[in-house]
Amino acid sequence: MLKFWFAIPLWQRVIAALILGILTGYLWGPDAASIKWIGDFFIASIKMLVVPLIFFSLVSGVAAIGDIAKLGKVGGRALLIFVITGQIAVWLGLALGTFVKPGLGIDTSNIEMGPVPEPNDSSWTDMIISMVPQSPVQTMADVNVLPLIVFALLVGIGILMAKEEGEPVAKIFDSGAVIMQKVTMIVMELTPFGVFALMAWVAGTLGFDALTALAKLVGLNYLGCLLIILGIYSVMIKFIARLPVIDFFRGIADAIAVSYSTASSNATLPVTLRCTQRNLGVSQPVSSFVVSLGATINMNGTAMYLGLATLFGAQIFGVDLSWGDYFMISITATLGAVGAAGIPGAGLIMMALVFGSVGVPLETIAFVAGVDRIMDMMRTTTNVSGDAAVATTVASMTGEIDRAEMISADDV
Repeated sequence: MLKFWFAIPLWQRVIAALILGILTGYLWGPDAASIKWIGDFFIASIKMLVVPLIFFSLVSGVAAIGDIAKLGKVGGRALLIFVITGQIAVWLGLALGTFVKPGLGIDTSNIEMGPVPEPNDSSWTDMIISMVPQSPVQTMADVNVLPLIVFALLVGIGILMAKEEGEPVAKIFDSGAVIMQKVTMIVMELTPFGVFALMAWVAGTLGFDALTALAKLVGLNYLGCLLIILGIYSVMIKFIARLPVIDFFRGIADAIAVSYSTASSNATLPVTLRCTQRNLGVSQPVSSFVVSLGATINMNGTAMYLGLATLFGAQIFGVDLSWGDYFMISITATLGAVGAAGIPGAGLIMMALVFGSVGVPLETIAFVAGVDRIMDMMRTTTNVSGDAAVATTVASMTGEIDRAEMISADDV
């Protein structure tokens, strides 16, 4: 029985659980709330992973640069593009959520909510000061977002500055990041059960309005990702790299197919490297450095979704967000995407960080968990396409690309 269960791809099990959960909720009605504890257990398991996953992934990602001096013109430009495109992606998600308002019109009066995170009403100076953790251990215990990220970045930079002496510690964090990814995959095996219970609860308690709102969220997720791929990446290739856009997308067709089916940047990494080197003509050193680093920290699809999902939760539960909150979302979503592992479901884990920074109830995670896998496939495609786009752009800017190879039709 177990062999049969695990022989079915996880995404198929999740989709089946989604459909069965909706049917169960409609047939069972409000009493379906009695199995919500299964979904709560799944959400609690996700929240358990937040601090160690972000800490190890961020430190490992920074240390993966290898040497501060090595950054030079390649690493510096790649990191700059990562940050700029990440910010554009977040604000795109915020814009879609603001104008379409997918979370409005849902009656949540029957929902018993847990503690709601306090919104951030502090001044700019207080915010800046609070970014420095007085106690890293306490910061981790409180799951305080910005100080945790700042501390992780500083540890990663310290490892780079230590050079040879820092290599043993870097290996520890690399191992820790891999271990946390494996633990995350264990937790993700609970997804079908959590999705079934949560969708039964949503359908039975909130009815058709909630399902309509989720359908809008899925649609906006796909729209936002398509705008990033066809808009931002096409502009980069056409006007910065000065290369033909059609040839670029033809060259990464295999990577797009694998990323959409696996919903994992890490699983797609070998295919992305092959596509950028053989089909796009990017030199091996630039491709290996930029694509590998991008698989860790370049998550534009995830960044866009975190901004969109935060507004979705705020609209569901009537949380008023100020421009200061929008700015906080743009920071935490970008950095949260950086800390997200390149594996299925990682974006779901980062939500707790972003939601908590602006006072959006964590119950929002229960709403979106049922359809997250469907959206994750498109987000991963966006992330992987971005890795290839940045590698191609940087290679073009530094003269590390074979233009004849890129425009040739002999892609393999």
